[in-house]
Amino acid sequence: MKQSFWALGLACLLLGSCGGNEQTVSKEQTEAQQFIDSYSQKYVQLYTNVSEAQWRANIEIVEGDSTNTVAARKADEAMAEFTGAADNIENARKFMAMKDKLTELQVRQLEQILYAAANNPQTVADLVKQRIKAENDQTKQLYGYQYMLGGKKVSTNDLDGILKKENNEGKRLAAWTASKEIGKTLKDGLVNLRNYRNQTVQALGYPDFFTYQVSEYGMSTEEMMQTMDRLMQELYPLYRELHTWERYELAKKYNAAVPDYLPAHWLPNRWGQDWSAGIEVKGLNLDSVLATKNAEWIVKEGEKLYTSIGFPALPATFWQKSSLYPYPADSAVKKNNHASAWHMDLNNDVRSLMSVEPNAEWFETANHELGHIYYYLTYTNPDVPPLLRKGANRAYHEAIGSMMGLAAMQKPYVAGRGLINADAKTDETQALLKEALNTVVFIFFSSGTMSNFEKAMYVDSLSPDQWNAKWWELAKKYQGIVPPSARGEEFCDASTKTHINDDPAQYYDYALSYVILYQLHNHIAKNILHQDPHATNYFGQTGIGDFLKKITYPGASKDWRQVLKESTGEELNAKAMLEYFQPLVSWLQEQNKGRKYTLPEQMQ
Repeated sequence: MKQSFWALGLACLLLGSCGGNEQTVSKEQTEAQQFIDSYSQKYVQLYTNVSEAQWRANIEIVEGDSTNTVAARKADEAMAEFTGAADNIENARKFMAMKDKLTELQVRQLEQILYAAANNPQTVADLVKQRIKAENDQTKQLYGYQYMLGGKKVSTNDLDGILKKENNEGKRLAAWTASKEIGKTLKDGLVNLRNYRNQTVQALGYPDFFTYQVSEYGMSTEEMMQTMDRLMQELYPLYRELHTWERYELAKKYNAAVPDYLPAHWLPNRWGQDWSAGIEVKGLNLDSVLATKNAEWIVKEGEKLYTSIGFPALPATFWQKSSLYPYPADSAVKKNNHASAWHMDLNNDVRSLMSVEPNAEWFETANHELGHIYYYLTYTNPDVPPLLRKGANRAYHEAIGSMMGLAAMQKPYVAGRGLINADAKTDETQALLKEALNTVVFIFFSSGTMSNFEKAMYVDSLSPDQWNAKWWELAKKYQGIVPPSARGEEFCDASTKTHINDDPAQYYDYALSYVILYQLHNHIAKNILHQDPHATNYFGQTGIGDFLKKITYPGASKDWRQVLKESTGEELNAKAMLEYFQPLVSWLQEQNKGRKYTLPEQMQ
């Protein structure tokens, strides 16, 4: 079966079509395809081995037992040795030198081969091995850590619950402080990883690891950072209003003087990236009704949304092999506590790693993660070779997932699913405020604090004895957030964000994803549903499924800019996002009359 799949797919790729319109194949194309075929077959085998080993290392973390970590390291080393092999680099470069004689699909695959090689060049094989070992050790440290609060073992879900709901400032401070203790154990490993990552890609000509990651967008670091600045500049007037409003509201809540900057432990998220948990939208409080469900219902309900718009039921193996629910807080076995989706074999083995509980946050997250899963399944087709089975760019995956999460939280949808009364009176302004405190606030964390910190780490080679100071300097500048008290360099608060450790130098993906999300959602609402973008119901609308399949089917076989232009008629821009939140601006300005604004009028 596997051989016949490859034969069909590769024949289609070589001929450029499976519909009978065969094209003449040149000698260069034939030779290039033979190399790509041979490379791809071995790549898929090694990719599957890596996925299985990393999966085990992420769901079975046992203190004192390094079996899974060692297995993951060995699988990574085998993949690195292959992708960075000198003969693969030499052959890919040879064929790229004649790219004007090759098909676009072949060129895209050769570019992927060279991109993968830059992360693992065997010209510095010892360095690559050291980096792989360091990455697996860091993952074990990161997800094997036991959080403690008041002498008791707690999970990240427990700490997050306190920050979302607790009104006692002292208890909030204790939970926030406990959430940062892990940084002390991660700093040395992160310092090593920064050095290894930079040195690895420098061996193939990239100046640093951040620039290497950005290059996958066809952009320079300067262009990417300018894009991040532009997005924040466009949204800054709204963010300034939100920041002012939040300072006064939280000061009232905690019976304290209004601060110039937001104390980090006052906010309902460990990094201040989402302020929405404190907003209760009357008639749209899902936590109470979802508390009557179980965790499995949350995921099954997410699947129903996708099947209703024309996607297939999830494979049986998804339910058999995924790790969807939390382990007990005192379990001797730990797992990665960050929700993720996995394409195990670049074919139909898809899984999700979550810790689902029956509440509104996990309801949205489950819909988001299934967006990744259905993206995998859709571009797993004979027209997309395995090397191009990924999003149009890295941000597309997040955009699709986040859009489906957003859609699943809008009033007409949850009412249609029987979770609230359709006649329930809701405050539309509060609903929009809650959303802005999630998505708009997130842009300033992702585009501002995170992207600039990782640029400082990799591009500017920031000294580790300045990391914590830089983290809080950026949080103050971009988010208007300060720590509860002085945080010296014995702390490494940046490293408490999982992505800095195990998904590095890519956080701008999330910022771009939100912009794409609103462009796609705006198009769906106006051109497919003919509904208000603030009040949509995706359920049962197969036109949405058709629209999404058109975007997701090609994977990375088409240029991401072309995909966006063809699907929405527009280039990348924040206009849809600005338009969406415009009704909120005048309300916030009215609320903030007479209040002191502490963020400057213009973003600096």
